[in-house]
Amino acid sequence: MNIQVDDSFNLLSDPNLLFLKDALLPNKVEQAFKHYFPDIIKNNCLSEIKIIRYKTQKRCLIEYQFTGEKEFSLLGKVRFKGTDTKSYYLQKYLWKNGFNDHSLDNISVPQPIGVIPQWKMWLQRKVPGYTTTLLLGKPDGVNIAEKIAYAAYKLHQFPAKTDRYHIIDNELHILHQKLPLVIKLYPQWKSRVREILKQCNKLGNRLSYIPCVGIHRDFYADQIIINSSCLYLLDLDLYCYGDPSLDIGNFIAHITEYSLRVLGDFQALKDREIALQEAFIQLTGEESRQRIMIYKFLTLVRHIYISTQIKERNVYTEDLIRLCESYLETEMI
Repeated sequence: MNIQVDDSFNLLSDPNLLFLKDALLPNKVEQAFKHYFPDIIKNNCLSEIKIIRYKTQKRCLIEYQFTGEKEFSLLGKVRFKGTDTKSYYLQKYLWKNGFNDHSLDNISVPQPIGVIPQWKMWLQRKVPGYTTTLLLGKPDGVNIAEKIAYAAYKLHQFPAKTDRYHIIDNELHILHQKLPLVIKLYPQWKSRVREILKQCNKLGNRLSYIPCVGIHRDFYADQIIINSSCLYLLDLDLYCYGDPSLDIGNFIAHITEYSLRVLGDFQALKDREIALQEAFIQLTGEESRQRIMIYKFLTLVRHIYISTQIKERNVYTEDLIRLCESYLETEMI
C-alpha cells in the first residue's frame, strides 16, 4: 500500500528536529504504533501522514490516518522542548471523569491515546465535526453560544490539579510587554495606545479577589469542535488556576474581533455574545458580569498587538484601537 507523507513545512530541513525523522517514515510509524498502541490500530492500516500545523521552534501537529475496519485519525502533538505530559495527563484525567464519549451532557474532550517519548509526542483521537468559528454565524448560533457557556462552567467545576496560575496581574503584565511593541511599530499612535494601557490598569484594579478554579485560559471558537449534539474542548495546553470569567471574556472578545475582521461589523454576532454571557451569568451569578466585560476588554487590547504580528491583520490595527477607545468612551465596560 502506498502511504502518502505530506511534510509541506519541510520540518526535517531543521537539524534540531531530526528526532522527528522516524515520526514521518511509514514503516517506523507502524512499528512504533504496534509497540505502543496495539489495540488501537489492530485490523487497521496506516494510509497517510500529514503535518497540519507548525509553529517555528515550538511545536507541531501531525495527523496519522488509518483505514480498515473503520477509518480514523490520530493527532500527534509534538512540543520541541520536551513532551507536554502535563496536558496529556490532564486530558486523560478529564476523559476518565465525565468528559468522554459517553458523557450524558455531550461535553467531552478528544480521547487521549498515549505518549511516544522519543518523538516528544502525545496522541489523541481526532474527532469529526466543525469548529465553532464555522458554526456561530449559522441560524443555530445562539443555542451553540449557550452550550459553550455550560461547557466552560463544567470545566471550571472540575477539580483537576495544576501548578500553574494566571491572575489579573499576569494578564496586565502581558499587555505591558506587548503594547509598547505596537508603539514601536506605529509611533503615531503612541498617546492613544498608552491611554488604553492606562485604562487597562484601572479596570484590573476593579476586580476583587475570588477563589481560583481550573480554567482553559485560551478559550475561543477554534478550541471547540461540534459534531451533531456533541461538543469537544480542545487544546488544554494552558490550563491553570484562574478567574473563570477570563474564559468567557476571552471567548466573547474573539467573537468581536472575528466579526470586525471577517464580517466587517464588530456587532455582527452580538446576539451570540450576549447569549454566551447571559447563560454563564445564569450559572455563576450576577457578580460575573463586570468581570466578563473587563476580561473582554483586556483581550481586545491584546488583539491590537496580535494584529501587528499577522500580516493579513495589519490593516485592522487602528480599527481595534478605535474599538477599544469606543468601549471606554461609552462606558460599555
